Amino acid sequence: MNILFIGDIFASPGRRIVADHLQDIMETNRIELAVANAENAAGGFGITPALAEELFALGLDVLTTGNHPDAPGSGVALVRARNGAECAVLNLQGRTYMPNTDCPFRQADRILGALDPDVKVRLVDFHAEVTSEKIAMGWYLDGRVSAVIGTHTHVPTADTRILPGGTAYQTDCGMTGPYQSVIGVDPGVVIRRFLTALPVRMEASKGAPELHAVIVDVDEASGKARAVRRHAIGGD
Repeated sequence: MNILFIGDIFASPGRRIVADHLQDIMETNRIELAVANAENAAGGFGITPALAEELFALGLDVLTTGNHPDAPGSGVALVRARNGAECAVLNLQGRTYMPNTDCPFRQADRILGALDPDVKVRLVDFHAEVTSEKIAMGWYLDGRVSAVIGTHTHVPTADTRILPGGTAYQTDCGMTGPYQSVIGVDPGVVIRRFLTALPVRMEASKGAPELHAVIVDVDEASGKARAVRRHAIGGD
């Protein structure tokens, strides 16, 4: 089965490009489960109930979040894919240079230990700042989950691979939003902040949206990844 994971949807440009292309991506790639990180969907900071409903209506099955929404959630969602397979989507947050949270490694152990062993398809969105913490999580969960995909830093990485235990991995999926920006924010605003060291109002950039995603082919009987690849739209 094919799983689509879309990187951090940032503000209205990100929502717009998802609306324009999601159904085509799903049909062309025979997607059985569509997941997106939506913690930046509302103007770049958090998400609202109305926007969540809007994204679900487009065809997304699960929305993950991160450090902007206040509610910590349960860390896992169980959902049935279009082919009938039961899937677990885990959402963990790193601790290095991030708000204080419980240890994501131990939380992963707790969540996985409580899952029905028959739920073989397991996707992890690891929302973290530091590359080393993300890579460590990939190795820590190798063989226990189908995929570990990093989010939060908004820059797609080129280390897409399948680890020895059968877990698909990418350090960061990249942002789905305006790339003529500084990780989604208007460049002038961010440059002014660096030059003056004064607080500024962060405003989302408006143009040149790109969609960045990862598509994972999972053997639903074993939960192991058979293939993984990056999928991008825009940036021409």
